[in-house]
Amino acid sequence: MSIRTILVDDEPLAIQGLELRLQAHEDVEIVEKCMNGREAIRAIKTQKPDLVFLDIQMPGFDGFSVVQGLMEVEPPLFVFVTAYSDHALRAIEARALDYLMKPVEESRLADTLDLVRQRLAEKRSVDEVDRLKEVLAEHAPEAAAADIGDAGTDMQANRFEKLINIKDRGQIFRVDVDTIERIDAAGDYMCIYTGDNTLILRETMKDLEKRLD
Repeated sequence: MSIRTILVDDEPLAIQGLELRLQAHEDVEIVEKCMNGREAIRAIKTQKPDLVFLDIQMPGFDGFSVVQGLMEVEPPLFVFVTAYSDHALRAIEARALDYLMKPVEESRLADTLDLVRQRLAEKRSVDEVDRLKEVLAEHAPEAAAADIGDAGTDMQANRFEKLINIKDRGQIFRVDVDTIERIDAAGDYMCIYTGDNTLILRETMKDLEKRLD
């Protein structure tokens, strides 16, 4: 999966240099390049990127102002890029993922992108869990009622609607959705982690939704 990326710097040569270094990373897709902070805010709201490389010192609207101007939307991951080391503490306070010094070293950039991939994988896993819970909330009450029969009470239905059958290596596991910590999706499989167990489900989220429909 590609990392949708925006580059922001008032110096064209700085953008070109960073773009050149990013070419070595095939999963990085540069969707827009901005020359000032106001352009950056508009681009981020429109493009909804995963990652923004953001210069700090820009005339009129600096990098910190860009972050502040996006408080009302779900922000991307920010990596500050600057020629000055004295902004590091403020970058941490702004919850930047990382802080790179110009000129950007390729090895340092590679480390940053590894961290980006890790954070995005964690976020997507959380999103998968939330999506699973939404699917079950929408479809599972009817399935649960069928499981417990006509004699089932509302209390029983509420308990069963949070359970899902997962077939892993020939065994059927009845899993409480609330115990699911994360889900890693890979092709036609989902790895479901429940704290003390890891189950492999040969099914996509879309297939699961169809099965429950």
